[in-house]
Amino acid sequence: MSWACLLLPQLALDGVLRRRPPSDEPLVLVSGPAQARIVHAANASARAAGLYRGQRLAAAQALLSQFTMVEHDAEEEARWHRLLAAWAYRYSGEVGLFAHAVVLQVSRSLNLFGPWPRFEALLRADLKELGFRHRIALAPTAQAAYVLAGVHDGMAVMTPDALRHALSPIPVARARLPAEAAQGLSAMGIRALGQLFALPRAGLQRRFGSGLVMQIDRLLGDEPAPMESYRPPDTFEQRMEWTHEIEQVEALVFPLRRLTGDLSAYLAGRDGGVQRFELELEHRSGPPTHVTVGMLTAGRDAALLFDCARGRLERLVLPQAVVAMRLVARDLPPFVPAGRDLFDTRPAHAVPLDQLRERLRARLGEASIQHLRRTVDPRPEFAQTTTTGVAAVGVAALPRPTWLLETPQPLRGPAPTILAGPERIETGWWDGGDMRRDYYVVRTAQGQCAWVFCAPGEQGGWMLHGWFA
Repeated sequence: MSWACLLLPQLALDGVLRRRPPSDEPLVLVSGPAQARIVHAANASARAAGLYRGQRLAAAQALLSQFTMVEHDAEEEARWHRLLAAWAYRYSGEVGLFAHAVVLQVSRSLNLFGPWPRFEALLRADLKELGFRHRIALAPTAQAAYVLAGVHDGMAVMTPDALRHALSPIPVARARLPAEAAQGLSAMGIRALGQLFALPRAGLQRRFGSGLVMQIDRLLGDEPAPMESYRPPDTFEQRMEWTHEIEQVEALVFPLRRLTGDLSAYLAGRDGGVQRFELELEHRSGPPTHVTVGMLTAGRDAALLFDCARGRLERLVLPQAVVAMRLVARDLPPFVPAGRDLFDTRPAHAVPLDQLRERLRARLGEASIQHLRRTVDPRPEFAQTTTTGVAAVGVAALPRPTWLLETPQPLRGPAPTILAGPERIETGWWDGGDMRRDYYVVRTAQGQCAWVFCAPGEQGGWMLHGWFA
């Protein structure tokens, strides 16, 4: 069995940075009581100025006079943690949550996504796109992968025999052992896990209790580790708040892209889609502004979700400045990928028809995109109509031309070659438009394929009614 650990060392800070446009300005998260505020996390610019985690806020302000402070929100950090667990669910059916980490069982996933180096590159690319810094390790047990990720980013241990050798040089202080046991072992002169593994189990149990021995067994895989598997919820809800007010719709594009990207990652983990979701724009006062985003078919592509939401947002006139945005998706139908031909001749960057249709609907409005639909009237002039709903599909007795002439015209030139027909159309008596014709599919002397008709029982005096592509 193989477990991958995705360690997220800057989870809270990344959750704040990803909702802001890229900037080099110093930023810190602060926490603690009002009389003893401390730096919970600092971005690269703040760390370069000497600020660090656990530093007193007064000392940080003495080192750096100007920096942005954001209150650390533990609940928001937990939401980011769960979002990444839902994303990881797309790669494994067994996902667990550790402190600032997500672990997933990948033994069967390697058969689907390829060997570990390729699978690891895929995980890193997705996490980078989502905006979270990370460290990844692979090991035969979840606990060992968790420990290795904190010490050696990118380390992969494939066999139980190699696991003990890989863990032995790791300092006891970084082995994620119980705090009291780690302090006691250091006082005894036990600095590395290799030294700990060599100690008699009975003596360890008498001195530190059964908890430490059980932790060692779980680390090495000698005892199964109980872990509650994570299951994504049935609805998606994500909120982004900022300290300033946004008065222009254009400034909402960046947080909108993040929210729709998060929704796409969540849907991929569930192997589902979304056909309708809501955007709530929160204001300082008054009720929020609601924007409904609906699509004709369920989808989950991040670019498609963003384009549909942006198209509707751009037509909105903000009644007040916006201080937060919430995306809520409750109706999550199954997702059915569009079929593709084996020998598809479309260009590599061509937009699929469904995505193009949804983008046009979002940009131009619901009534701007229409479909052709067959009617029950057999007369060619009235056999089709337009609708803004989903196009209906019907089967005709003979092929119908791509280009139907508004008014039939005499067919000039030599007699055509008949390819199919006749198809008699005799109708219209109820509204004064009585007609009685025999239709044929013919090839003209110039090689064109045409749709023509003549009087019933005759094959001459052709009237041209349409052209085939």
